[in-house]
Amino acid sequence: MIVLHRMIASLAWAGRPLFLAGLLLAASAAQAAEGVVTSPALFGIPVDFILFGATLLGVALFHHYVLQVALTGLVTITTYKILFTGFKTGAGIAGFGAHMGHEWVLLVNLLGLLVGFALLARHFEDSGVPEVLPKLLPEGWLGPFMLLVIIFVLSGFLDNIAAALIGATVAASVFKRKVHIGYLAAIVAASNGGGAGSVVGDTTTTMMWLDGVSPLDVVEAYVASAVALVVFGIPAALLQHKHMAISRDFKASHHIDWARVGIVVFILVGAIVANVTVNLKFAALAEHFPFLGVAVWVALLLAVPVRKPEWSLVPGAFKGSVFLLSLVTCASMMPVEELPPASWPTALALGFISAVFDNIPLTALALKQGGYDWGFLAYAVGFGGSMLWFGSSAGVAVANLFPEAKSVGQWLRHGWFIPIGYVVGFFALLAILGWHPHEKHKDVAPAAQVQQAAPAVTPAPSARDTAAGSAGGTTPAIGSPGYQ
Repeated sequence: MIVLHRMIASLAWAGRPLFLAGLLLAASAAQAAEGVVTSPALFGIPVDFILFGATLLGVALFHHYVLQVALTGLVTITTYKILFTGFKTGAGIAGFGAHMGHEWVLLVNLLGLLVGFALLARHFEDSGVPEVLPKLLPEGWLGPFMLLVIIFVLSGFLDNIAAALIGATVAASVFKRKVHIGYLAAIVAASNGGGAGSVVGDTTTTMMWLDGVSPLDVVEAYVASAVALVVFGIPAALLQHKHMAISRDFKASHHIDWARVGIVVFILVGAIVANVTVNLKFAALAEHFPFLGVAVWVALLLAVPVRKPEWSLVPGAFKGSVFLLSLVTCASMMPVEELPPASWPTALALGFISAVFDNIPLTALALKQGGYDWGFLAYAVGFGGSMLWFGSSAGVAVANLFPEAKSVGQWLRHGWFIPIGYVVGFFALLAILGWHPHEKHKDVAPAAQVQQAAPAVTPAPSARDTAAGSAGGTTPAIGSPGYQ
């Protein structure tokens, strides 16, 4: 109780400036009786973004209290939205409830994956395979570089969270837990880059696939990711080799627990099968139930009679997951209604934005807008989050294993090669394949309805507008019921 009281007291103390700032800045805003009002701005910047920026700044400055800062920001932003501006789904508490009713599937999926994969990583660590890997990796700096390549490849057909956790677990073993922060950043970048070119490797590419984007349009992101891997991978490997070389001191032969190896494979295969099956056969249901997170936990529980997981890891993994979910929820409430015109400079900028802003709503907006080269977009929103430790789910998962990584300053200082790799990879893709934009891939109304709505001699409105017009209403807002 004393610890809980201190946590609540520190949370209230840390949140006082943010809360007061939100009230003062919003004092001049008139609350609407119904619907959502326009968000007030300060120097042209909506107050919502100012509060979110203050939260991110607090995370960067007070990295020992990131959970308290994130929860404070979530409470402050939520209170401000309920009292003054409302949500895309409505005003007041009812609007907040509708908003969370739309977001809960994503949040539960992330929670299930982060906590579940933490247990999976311990299964892998206890299997004995990481202790044998030093024999397979090359000597010198090529060893840590080859480990990054392995993570890159694994992420192409596994979830990038799993690939990052497996890579971090292997690194903890072969480097005797003396893993440099710069190399941890490289592990996250390798997992995010490896998933950018695969429709099953990252949530954002899966979203594109569901929207009708061809997997072949996404796979070109591997050109940029491969170039970036070389750019950031070599200095990261040299840095890690100087910090701690691969340990090859084997005093006894190591036994591999094949039962735990089988459990790891079983969980990963179950996640992949569930993800692919739901996306192909039950795409409409995926918005209403967290199939992926549940599939991971069902596989974990089914394997308990064979080998029990390390349940003591759950509280720490849960705590780190709550931090990420708080930031994701804050980002989902930001009034982002449109993006700049689609172009390669916009796609390049989205990569930097995704380091601090949830890349899922960014991807949804880009798909609705159309006009992007999807390979560029997949690389930008997938790889860009690697620039900060909390910029991607993979980064948060790795930071849960290595708490020393929860420092924005140290991450940027020692992972300086990640932004350079991102930019070099982007322009390599632009120079090699060029920018080839595509329009939207999914229409709401059938083609016959579109033709009936407008004469052939005049430009026909979009299918989405036609559907809304024929119903006598307006296009549903992002995140509202009926939006796809």
